[in-house]
Amino acid sequence: MKIVLLCGNGESSSIVYNKLSNVFNIEKIIVEEKVPRSTFIKRRIKKLGFFRTMGQVAFSVLVIPFLEKEGSQRKKEIIEKYNAEIGSDWLNNPNTVRVSSVNSQECIDVLKKSKPDIVVVNGTRIISKEVLNCVNATFINMHAGITPKYRGTHGAYWALYNNDMENAGVTIHLVDVGIDTGNIIYQSSVPITEKDNFVTYPTLQSCVGVDYEIKAIKDIIDGSLKTVSNNLPSCLYSHPTIWQYLYHRFSNGIK
Repeated sequence: MKIVLLCGNGESSSIVYNKLSNVFNIEKIIVEEKVPRSTFIKRRIKKLGFFRTMGQVAFSVLVIPFLEKEGSQRKKEIIEKYNAEIGSDWLNNPNTVRVSSVNSQECIDVLKKSKPDIVVVNGTRIISKEVLNCVNATFINMHAGITPKYRGTHGAYWALYNNDMENAGVTIHLVDVGIDTGNIIYQSSVPITEKDNFVTYPTLQSCVGVDYEIKAIKDIIDGSLKTVSNNLPSCLYSHPTIWQYLYHRFSNGIK
Protein backbone atom coordinates (compact mmCIF):
# COMPACT_ATOMS: atom_id res chain seq x y z
CA MET A 1 0.00 0.00 0.00
CA LYS A 2 1.12 3.55 -0.69
CA ILE A 3 1.77 5.60 2.45
CA VAL A 4 2.00 9.39 2.56
CA LEU A 5 3.10 11.41 5.59
CA LEU A 6 1.18 14.70 5.89
CA CYS A 7 2.84 16.68 8.63
CA GLY A 8 4.14 19.85 10.19
CA ASN A 9 7.82 20.66 10.62
CA GLY A 10 8.43 19.68 14.23
CA GLU A 11 10.14 17.24 16.56
CA SER A 12 7.17 14.87 16.63
CA SER A 13 7.08 14.64 12.83
CA SER A 14 10.80 13.85 12.82
CA ILE A 15 10.29 11.02 15.32
CA VAL A 16 7.33 9.66 13.36
CA TYR A 17 9.02 9.78 9.94
CA ASN A 18 12.25 8.18 11.08
CA LYS A 19 10.47 5.35 12.91
CA LEU A 20 7.91 4.69 10.17
CA SER A 21 10.49 4.77 7.39
CA ASN A 22 12.37 1.93 9.09
CA VAL A 23 9.29 -0.26 8.68
CA PHE A 24 7.43 1.04 5.63
CA ASN A 25 8.17 2.74 2.35
CA ILE A 26 6.95 6.34 2.61
CA GLU A 27 5.79 7.35 -0.87
CA LYS A 28 5.66 11.09 -0.22
CA ILE A 29 6.24 13.53 2.64
CA ILE A 30 4.01 16.61 2.51
CA VAL A 31 5.20 19.25 4.95
CA GLU A 32 2.93 22.11 5.96
CA GLU A 33 4.59 25.45 6.62
CA LYS A 34 4.01 27.04 10.02
CA VAL A 35 1.37 29.72 10.39
CA PRO A 36 3.08 33.12 10.86
CA ARG A 37 3.17 34.00 14.55
CA SER A 38 1.30 37.28 14.02
CA THR A 39 -1.51 35.49 12.16
CA PHE A 40 -1.68 32.80 14.84
CA ILE A 41 -1.98 35.39 17.62
CA LYS A 42 -4.70 37.33 15.80
CA ARG A 43 -6.73 34.16 15.31
CA ARG A 44 -6.23 33.17 18.94
CA ILE A 45 -7.37 36.60 20.21
CA LYS A 46 -10.50 36.32 18.10
CA LYS A 47 -11.20 32.85 19.49
CA LEU A 48 -10.11 33.13 23.14
CA GLY A 49 -9.94 36.85 23.85
CA PHE A 50 -7.05 39.27 24.34
CA PHE A 51 -6.35 38.63 28.04
CA ARG A 52 -6.09 34.84 27.78
CA THR A 53 -4.11 34.98 24.55
CA MET A 54 -1.56 37.36 26.05
CA GLY A 55 -1.20 34.99 28.99
CA GLN A 56 -0.43 32.16 26.56
CA VAL A 57 2.08 34.30 24.66
CA ALA A 58 3.80 35.26 27.92
CA PHE A 59 4.06 31.59 28.84
CA SER A 60 5.65 30.76 25.47
CA VAL A 61 8.11 33.66 25.56
CA LEU A 62 9.08 33.73 29.23
CA VAL A 63 8.65 30.18 30.53
CA ILE A 64 9.21 27.78 27.64
CA PRO A 65 12.93 28.69 27.19
CA PHE A 66 13.52 27.87 30.87
CA LEU A 67 11.65 24.57 30.53
CA GLU A 68 13.68 23.67 27.43
CA LYS A 69 16.91 24.03 29.43
CA GLU A 70 15.46 22.22 32.43
CA GLY A 71 14.27 19.29 30.32
CA SER A 72 17.15 19.01 27.85
CA GLN A 73 18.87 16.06 29.55
CA ARG A 74 15.58 14.24 30.12
CA LYS A 75 14.69 14.68 26.45
CA LYS A 76 18.01 13.08 25.46
CA GLU A 77 17.26 10.17 27.80
CA ILE A 78 13.84 9.64 26.18
CA ILE A 79 15.25 9.75 22.64
CA GLU A 80 17.95 7.24 23.58
CA LYS A 81 15.59 4.90 25.48
CA TYR A 82 13.13 4.64 22.59
CA ASN A 83 15.80 4.62 19.88
CA ALA A 84 14.16 7.65 18.29
CA GLU A 85 15.70 10.15 15.88
CA ILE A 86 15.20 13.89 15.68
CA GLY A 87 16.70 16.48 13.39
CA SER A 88 15.94 18.06 10.04
CA ASP A 89 17.65 15.64 7.60
CA TRP A 90 14.33 14.02 6.73
CA LEU A 91 13.14 17.36 5.31
CA ASN A 92 15.77 17.07 2.58
CA ASN A 93 14.35 13.76 1.36
CA PRO A 94 13.78 13.91 -2.43
CA ASN A 95 10.19 12.79 -1.82
CA THR A 96 9.47 15.81 0.40
CA VAL A 97 7.06 18.49 -0.84
CA ARG A 98 6.36 21.69 1.08
CA VAL A 99 2.92 23.29 1.00
CA SER A 100 1.63 26.52 2.49
CA SER A 101 -1.29 24.77 4.18
CA VAL A 102 -2.60 21.26 4.59
CA ASN A 103 -5.89 22.60 3.22
CA SER A 104 -4.41 24.28 0.15
CA GLN A 105 -5.08 23.29 -3.44
CA GLU A 106 -1.40 22.45 -3.84
CA CYS A 107 -1.70 19.90 -1.05
CA ILE A 108 -4.80 18.38 -2.66
CA ASP A 109 -2.96 18.18 -6.00
CA VAL A 110 0.00 16.34 -4.43
CA LEU A 111 -2.30 13.89 -2.68
CA LYS A 112 -4.26 13.18 -5.86
CA LYS A 113 -1.06 12.62 -7.79
CA SER A 114 0.36 10.33 -5.10
CA LYS A 115 -2.86 8.26 -4.82
CA PRO A 116 -2.09 7.01 -1.30
CA ASP A 117 -3.88 4.19 0.48
CA ILE A 118 -2.86 5.51 3.91
CA VAL A 119 -2.22 9.10 4.96
CA VAL A 120 -0.40 9.50 8.26
CA VAL A 121 -1.17 12.93 9.71
CA ASN A 122 1.11 14.55 12.27
CA GLY A 123 1.29 18.07 13.66
CA THR A 124 -0.89 19.87 11.11
CA ARG A 125 -3.79 22.25 11.49
CA ILE A 126 -7.32 20.82 11.33
CA ILE A 127 -7.83 19.12 7.96
CA SER A 128 -10.80 20.12 5.83
CA LYS A 129 -13.44 17.77 4.50
CA GLU A 130 -12.31 18.61 0.97
CA VAL A 131 -8.83 17.28 1.66
CA LEU A 132 -10.08 14.18 3.47
CA ASN A 133 -12.31 13.34 0.52
CA CYS A 134 -9.87 14.14 -2.29
CA VAL A 135 -8.36 10.64 -2.25
CA ASN A 136 -9.61 7.18 -1.37
CA ALA A 137 -7.31 6.73 1.60
CA THR A 138 -7.47 6.03 5.33
CA PHE A 139 -6.27 9.08 7.30
CA ILE A 140 -4.81 8.35 10.75
CA ASN A 141 -3.31 10.66 13.35
CA MET A 142 -1.27 10.37 16.53
CA HIS A 143 -2.69 12.70 19.17
CA ALA A 144 -0.67 13.68 22.24
CA GLY A 145 -3.51 13.02 24.66
CA ILE A 146 -6.21 10.55 25.60
CA THR A 147 -9.30 11.35 23.55
CA PRO A 148 -12.00 12.45 23.85
CA LYS A 149 -11.15 13.68 27.37
CA TYR A 150 -7.99 15.56 26.35
CA ARG A 151 -8.53 16.87 22.85
CA GLY A 152 -6.62 19.89 21.54
CA THR A 153 -3.09 20.54 22.76
CA HIS A 154 -0.82 19.38 25.60
CA GLY A 155 -2.95 16.43 26.67
CA ALA A 156 -0.43 15.01 29.15
CA TYR A 157 0.06 18.35 30.88
CA TRP A 158 -3.67 18.92 31.30
CA ALA A 159 -4.16 15.39 32.62
CA LEU A 160 -1.55 16.06 35.31
CA TYR A 161 -3.07 19.49 35.92
CA ASN A 162 -6.38 17.73 36.61
CA ASN A 163 -4.73 15.09 38.84
CA ASP A 164 -5.68 12.49 36.22
CA MET A 165 -2.40 10.61 35.78
CA GLU A 166 -4.03 7.50 34.29
CA ASN A 167 -5.21 9.58 31.32
CA ALA A 168 -1.83 11.15 30.57
CA GLY A 169 -1.18 9.35 27.33
CA VAL A 170 -1.47 9.12 23.57
CA THR A 171 -4.14 8.16 21.03
CA ILE A 172 -4.00 6.81 17.49
CA HIS A 173 -7.25 7.65 15.74
CA LEU A 174 -8.94 8.03 12.38
CA VAL A 175 -9.09 11.61 11.14
CA ASP A 176 -12.36 13.45 10.63
CA VAL A 177 -13.17 17.15 10.29
CA GLY A 178 -13.40 17.67 14.07
CA ILE A 179 -10.63 18.44 16.55
CA ASP A 180 -9.29 15.03 17.63
CA THR A 181 -12.79 13.51 17.38
CA GLY A 182 -12.06 10.60 15.04
CA ASN A 183 -12.68 6.99 16.04
CA ILE A 184 -10.01 5.57 18.36
CA ILE A 185 -7.70 2.83 17.09
CA TYR A 186 -5.20 2.54 19.97
CA GLN A 187 -4.63 4.37 23.26
CA SER A 188 -1.89 4.11 25.86
CA SER A 189 -0.76 5.94 28.97
CA VAL A 190 2.86 7.17 29.07
CA PRO A 191 5.42 6.62 31.89
CA ILE A 192 5.91 10.17 33.19
CA THR A 193 8.69 10.64 35.74
CA GLU A 194 9.76 13.38 38.15
CA LYS A 195 12.35 14.43 35.56
CA ASP A 196 9.70 15.30 32.99
CA ASN A 197 8.16 18.70 32.37
CA PHE A 198 5.92 20.49 29.89
CA VAL A 199 8.42 20.23 27.00
CA THR A 200 9.35 16.57 27.55
CA TYR A 201 5.78 15.23 27.77
CA PRO A 202 5.22 15.53 23.98
CA THR A 203 8.57 13.84 23.25
CA LEU A 204 7.61 10.94 25.47
CA GLN A 205 4.14 10.74 23.94
CA SER A 206 5.56 10.69 20.40
CA CYS A 207 8.08 7.97 21.23
CA VAL A 208 5.44 5.77 22.85
CA GLY A 209 2.72 6.56 20.32
CA VAL A 210 4.65 5.89 17.12
CA ASP A 211 4.87 2.18 17.93
CA TYR A 212 1.07 2.07 18.19
CA GLU A 213 0.89 3.98 14.93
CA ILE A 214 2.98 1.27 13.28
CA LYS A 215 0.53 -1.32 14.63
CA ALA A 216 -2.40 0.69 13.23
CA ILE A 217 -0.79 0.86 9.77
CA LYS A 218 -0.16 -2.88 9.81
CA ASP A 219 -3.81 -3.40 10.78
CA ILE A 220 -4.92 -1.34 7.78
CA ILE A 221 -2.61 -3.24 5.45
CA ASP A 222 -3.82 -6.67 6.54
CA GLY A 223 -7.48 -5.61 6.76
CA SER A 224 -7.84 -6.09 10.52
CA LEU A 225 -8.30 -2.46 11.57
CA LYS A 226 -10.77 -2.03 14.40
CA THR A 227 -11.79 1.01 16.40
CA VAL A 228 -12.69 1.16 20.06
CA SER A 229 -14.61 3.55 22.27
CA ASN A 230 -14.47 4.63 25.89
CA ASN A 231 -16.90 6.42 28.15
CA LEU A 232 -14.73 9.45 28.83
CA PRO A 233 -16.21 12.96 28.62
CA SER A 234 -15.19 15.16 25.69
CA CYS A 235 -13.09 18.24 26.53
CA LEU A 236 -11.01 20.57 24.38
CA TYR A 237 -7.84 22.21 25.72
CA SER A 238 -5.56 24.98 24.53
CA HIS A 239 -2.18 26.31 25.73
CA PRO A 240 -1.87 27.25 29.42
CA THR A 241 -1.44 30.88 30.40
CA ILE A 242 1.61 31.97 32.34
CA TRP A 243 -0.40 32.40 35.54
CA GLN A 244 -2.03 28.98 35.21
CA TYR A 245 1.33 27.31 34.75
CA LEU A 246 3.19 29.13 37.52
CA TYR A 247 0.40 28.71 40.06
CA HIS A 248 0.11 24.95 39.54
CA ARG A 249 3.85 24.45 39.33
CA PHE A 250 4.52 26.05 42.70
CA SER A 251 1.34 24.95 44.47
CA ASN A 252 0.91 21.42 43.03
CA GLY A 253 4.28 20.58 41.50
CA ILE A 254 2.87 20.23 37.98
CA LYS A 255 5.83 20.89 35.73
